Amino acid sequence: MNYKKAGLLVVLAALVATFFALDLERYLSLAFLKQSQSDFADLYAHRPLQIALAYFVIYVAVTALSIPGAAVMTLAGGAIFGLGWGTLIVSFAASAGATLAFLSARYVLRASIESRFTSRLAEINQGVEKDGAWYLFTLRLVPLVPFFVINLVMGLTRMKTATFYAVSQLGMLAGTAVYVNAGTQLARLDSLKGILSPALIASFALLGLFPLLARQIVGALARRKVYARWAGERPRRFERNLIVIGAGAGGLVSAYIAAAVKAKVTLVEAHKMGGDCLNYGCVPSKALISSARLAHQMRHGARYGLGDMEPAFSFKAVMQRVQDVIAAIAPHDSVERYRGLGVDVLQGHARIVNPWTVEITAGDGTRQRLTTRSIVIAAGSRPVVPSLPGLDDVGYLTSDTLWEEFARLDTVPQRLLVLGGGPIGCELAQSFQRLGAQVTQVEMAPRLMLREDETVSALVRQALEHDGVKVLAQHQALRFEKKGEVKIAVLEHDGAQVHIEFDALLCAVGRAARLTGYGLEELGIPTDRVVVTNDYLQTLYPNIFAVGDVAGPYQFTHVAAHQAWYAAVNALFGDFRKFKADYTVIPWAAFTDPEVARVGLNEQEARERGVAYELTRYDMDELDRQICDEGAGHKTHGYVQVLTVPGKDRILGAIIVAAHAGDLLAEYVLAMKHGLGLNQLLATIHTYPTLAEANKYAAGEWKRAHAPQKLLALADRFHQWKRR
Repeated sequence: MNYKKAGLLVVLAALVATFFALDLERYLSLAFLKQSQSDFADLYAHRPLQIALAYFVIYVAVTALSIPGAAVMTLAGGAIFGLGWGTLIVSFAASAGATLAFLSARYVLRASIESRFTSRLAEINQGVEKDGAWYLFTLRLVPLVPFFVINLVMGLTRMKTATFYAVSQLGMLAGTAVYVNAGTQLARLDSLKGILSPALIASFALLGLFPLLARQIVGALARRKVYARWAGERPRRFERNLIVIGAGAGGLVSAYIAAAVKAKVTLVEAHKMGGDCLNYGCVPSKALISSARLAHQMRHGARYGLGDMEPAFSFKAVMQRVQDVIAAIAPHDSVERYRGLGVDVLQGHARIVNPWTVEITAGDGTRQRLTTRSIVIAAGSRPVVPSLPGLDDVGYLTSDTLWEEFARLDTVPQRLLVLGGGPIGCELAQSFQRLGAQVTQVEMAPRLMLREDETVSALVRQALEHDGVKVLAQHQALRFEKKGEVKIAVLEHDGAQVHIEFDALLCAVGRAARLTGYGLEELGIPTDRVVVTNDYLQTLYPNIFAVGDVAGPYQFTHVAAHQAWYAAVNALFGDFRKFKADYTVIPWAAFTDPEVARVGLNEQEARERGVAYELTRYDMDELDRQICDEGAGHKTHGYVQVLTVPGKDRILGAIIVAAHAGDLLAEYVLAMKHGLGLNQLLATIHTYPTLAEANKYAAGEWKRAHAPQKLLALADRFHQWKRR
C-alpha cells in the first residue's frame, strides 16, 4: 500500500472515529429528529435550498463513511421534504455516497485483497463481467444485505463506476420511496393515539412487506429475462406436471415422490431402469465383493479353527451370480412397479425441445412430444476414459462394460491392470485379486484414495498388498502397445519408463456427468463438469431441475436420492415454498476389506479449511465382537476416529476403517444430523457383543480425556474421609 492510500485510509478512519468520539450519532437518531421536527420545518420554510443542500451533504458523508444512520435520515427526509422531494434528494444522495464508498474500497483495499485472494476474486469478477449489473440490481432492490456491505464488496470487483452508480440509483429508488413515505407518516404523528392511524400502519406494513414484494418482482423479472426467447412457445395447458429424464436413483425417487402426491408424472429412460447403480455400479460390485470375500475367508480358514483351502469355483458362475443379484433387485426399479405406483414410464431417448416440452424417441424411431410444467434431469454419469495412445488397440473395460464382458469368460483374466486408485478401482482390484487374477493397480497420485487421510490410504494399500495386489503409486500411464498378442502398458515413474504386461485392462479413473444429447446445448443451460444449479437445484430455467451425478457435487447414489426429494418438491410446490438442498451431513463408504466410511470432515480437510479440531480414536482390535469374528491372534488395524470441536463433544466428522464400516457410520450420521454429541452416544445402550459398541467406546475415549480432574480429586478426598 503506497503513502497516498495509507493517508486516505487514516483520514477515513479518523473521520469515523471522530463521529463516534463526539457522539454525533445522537443527531441521527429518530428521537432527536422527532424532537427537532418543528425547528427543521421552520428552517426549511425560510431556507429550503440551504437545508436541502446541507441534508444532501450530510447524507452523502454518512453513506460514504459507512456509518449508522442512513435509515433514520431517510425517514427524516420524508418528514422534512415530503414524499416527492424527499425521494428525489435521498435517492441521489444515497447513490452518490454509495459510489464514494465503492471508490474508497477500490482505491484503498482492492490491490492488497486481490494479491491474497487472487483466484477467488477472479471467479467473482467473471460473474460480475457476465451479469454483474443484474446481480447488483437485485441486491439493491431486495434489502436483505446491508447497503454499506454491498458498496464495499463491489468496490473490490472490476465493475465500472458508472455502472455501479446507475444501477444503484435505479435499484434503490423503490426502497427509498417506501422509507421516505414512512417518514412522511411519522411526521404527522402528534400523539401515541396516532400510532394506530391507518396511514401509519399501512406505511410500516409496506416497509415490512417491501423485501418480500421486491423479491417477487426480482424473480418475475429474472424469469421474464430467461424465458424471453421462448415466449411464443409456452403452452396454454400442460399435459404433465413433471417429466423426469433418467431412471437411476435420482430419477426414480423424483418420479416416486411426484406420483405419491398425485402429480401427473412421466419417467423417461433410454436404457435400463435402475440406472448405473443397479446395472453397473453399486449392486454388481457388492455382489462380486461378497463372493471374493468368501473366497478369501476359505483361504484363511485356520483363522476360524478350520483348515486353509483353495476355493474351487467357476468364474463364469461367480459372474452369473452377479447377474442373478441384479435380476433379483431389478423388480424394485422396474417399469411394472413404477407404473403400478402411478408413474407413466416411457422407454426411449428424451430431448428437451424448449423449457416446457420434451420429445421422446422410442427404440423403433417413433417420436412423441409431451408438455410439462417442470422437468427433472437425472441423466447420471459415465466412466471417464483417458485419452492415451494405443488404448483402443489393446482394448479396455470400464466399470460399465466389465460385467457383460467378464460374464463371457470361463476364467478370470490372469493379469489384470487397473488404472485408478479411487474407491471403484480399489474395490475391483481387491475383488479380482481374491478371485484369482494377478492385479496391478496404477495410480498417478502419491497414494490411493487421495481425498482421505494418509493413515486411511496406508491401511487400504496395506490391505490390498496383503491380498497380493501390486500397487504402483506415482506411476503415470503414458501409452499402450501391442506386440503380437502381448499387451503392454508404458508407465512413467521418477523420470524412468516402466513396462507392465497385462491380459485385460480396467479403466477406473473416475466418472463424468452426461451433459450432451438431450437438449442442454440448444437451451443454453450452463454446464461446468456438471449442470450448473442453484441452491434449489434449479438450472438456468427455474422450472428445469437437475439431480444426481449430472448435478454434483457428490457422485453417490444416496445423494442423488436425497437431492430428488428437493427437486421434486420444489418443482411441484415451489410457487408456495422452496427448499434448499442440504449437504451438511453427507456420508460415503468404500467397500474394500476393511471398509472405509466417513461423514463430515477428516483431518486432511480440517487442516485445509483451517478448522480447529480435537481427535479421538478407538482401535477395533480391542472390541470384543471384533475379536470373536477375526480371532484372538489376528490384528485388523481398523479403528473409529472422531473429530470434535476442541473441548466440546460436538462432532465435526467421523471416520471408520473396519468390517461393516458403512453400517457402523449410520450412528454418526444421525448424531450429526440432529446435533447429538459424544455424550449422548456414550449414554446410549448398545447391544453386546456388537461392532456398534465401537462407537460407544470411541465416545468413552473422548469422555476419559475430558474427565473433570478437580472434581475427581475432591471425590477422592471425600471417599478417603468416608473410610475413616
